[in-house]
Amino acid sequence: MSLNSATIDPGIAEMQGVAEKLAALDFPASIGAFVAERAATMGDAPAAIWFEDEISLSYAELDKRSDTMAAALLARGIRKGAHVALMMPNVPEFVVSWFALAKLGAVLVPTNNSYTSAELDFLLNQSDAQAIITDAALLPALEGMTKRPAVLDDARVFVRGGGAPYVSIEELMAENRQWKAPWPVAPTDLMSLQYTSGTTGFPKGCMLSHDYWLLLALSAAAGMGADEVKRSLLWAPFFYMDPQWQLLMTMQLGGTAYIARRMSLTRFFDWARDLEINYTYFPEAALKTLPPSAADAKMSLRYINAFGWSPASVKEAEERFGVVARDSFGMTEIGAGMMVPVAATHKLDKRTCGIAAPFRETRVVGEDGRECAPGEPGELQIRGRSILQGYYKRPDANADSFDGDWFRTGDLFIRDEDGYLSIVGRIKDMVRRSSENISAREVEAVLEELPEVEEVAVVPVPDPLRKEEVKAYIKLKPGVARDGFSLDALFEHSKGKLAAFKVPRYVAFIDDYPRTPSHKIAKQKLIAASEDLRKDSFDRVEGVWR
Repeated sequence: MSLNSATIDPGIAEMQGVAEKLAALDFPASIGAFVAERAATMGDAPAAIWFEDEISLSYAELDKRSDTMAAALLARGIRKGAHVALMMPNVPEFVVSWFALAKLGAVLVPTNNSYTSAELDFLLNQSDAQAIITDAALLPALEGMTKRPAVLDDARVFVRGGGAPYVSIEELMAENRQWKAPWPVAPTDLMSLQYTSGTTGFPKGCMLSHDYWLLLALSAAAGMGADEVKRSLLWAPFFYMDPQWQLLMTMQLGGTAYIARRMSLTRFFDWARDLEINYTYFPEAALKTLPPSAADAKMSLRYINAFGWSPASVKEAEERFGVVARDSFGMTEIGAGMMVPVAATHKLDKRTCGIAAPFRETRVVGEDGRECAPGEPGELQIRGRSILQGYYKRPDANADSFDGDWFRTGDLFIRDEDGYLSIVGRIKDMVRRSSENISAREVEAVLEELPEVEEVAVVPVPDPLRKEEVKAYIKLKPGVARDGFSLDALFEHSKGKLAAFKVPRYVAFIDDYPRTPSHKIAKQKLIAASEDLRKDSFDRVEGVWR
């Protein structure tokens, strides 16, 4: 629905104001220019603090260190347009390297730290990676590759805490080279290939520009009414998109990002209270780990992302902490698609993802291609400024994913009479575990490699902590007895081929599947047949049959 609607809905009026505010901004040309501008404005104010390691970098230091890194990489042949994988934990070197690549005009390829050698074989070749920046602890996966790109020789492996035969990042920084940009970097230049899993079973590299990231971050900063947000808590791994835009958002607000090594539900509340955090992505499960108490009044929270929360949880958080809790809808491909405005208090009793974010248009389309009436489910499509430029080297996926200039999300939505949108299901065959999209087909293909297995169907299981967990229904080949089939062998095989987060948590046996007329597995019927998808399944984490 267009933001030019004549409605007087307070949420829509608010979002129109946010869009007008953003339109009046003088956007930086690139992330590198943004970092330099913020350093000139904020100077020695702390930009990022890795609080568990007691490391703090100011705006000026982030700018200076990324300059030094950019100059060192340039001296070793990293040029504008070069694709560089970045595989590193939540340490300062990730941010410094990211900003250095931005200043070079090189293309960042964020790489999951838990990837196996086989997954790196695919990613580094498909992305045409010409170099990799990594951590010494993660070298075994790189060294176990069987298809390492020829161009990615040891001289282009830059290692934190490492050395010969690779290039030490510490030695690079000690060279203290002076940076002078040898070429301009434009808003439409590629900043990153952010990989996201698809229904084909192979991750796809979203081609994202500098303007994509700046628009996402600045929209988030303007959209939360965040004058009081100066201290953010970032806990997701930086190879995900969320902490990347959250850091840029915090810098736009002139604040400080407190960066955790990894999420800890047991320490989450202590972090938020003791660090006087004003903003964070708040997992709904964390709300349940600590009952209400007098300590709630000591929270400094002002705004939280409440992605996918129930209305009851939103109400509880707002009452307990005096915070604004809002849902939204985004994808790697489109950045911010929808937001629930602060003023949309009249919609908080509904599971809504909000209305179109600034510089975005949305529509809900039926199978016949017409736009759906209010209350009628259809596919959500989104278009607007600086969405993805396409999937890298995937013309097939590009053809399937666009309807003209509209991006097809693959998610089923309904629009209410006021223009607010709510998700009702998914078209794509995916499991959404924490911040990861897991292709069901990828997991199925790995399990079907086992000689005893005839067919596999992977479905999502609702989970209060991770939103969804992976469940595999296994159909064994004729003559193979269930009690003679080793689940331990299945899990070991999976761990050798899949990142840890993709390995099924639940496994169940089945004689045959419900089928469509074309004999495809009818997964929705499979899911609907059980009130509790965990029942009669082996739980790998608990080590028990449920």
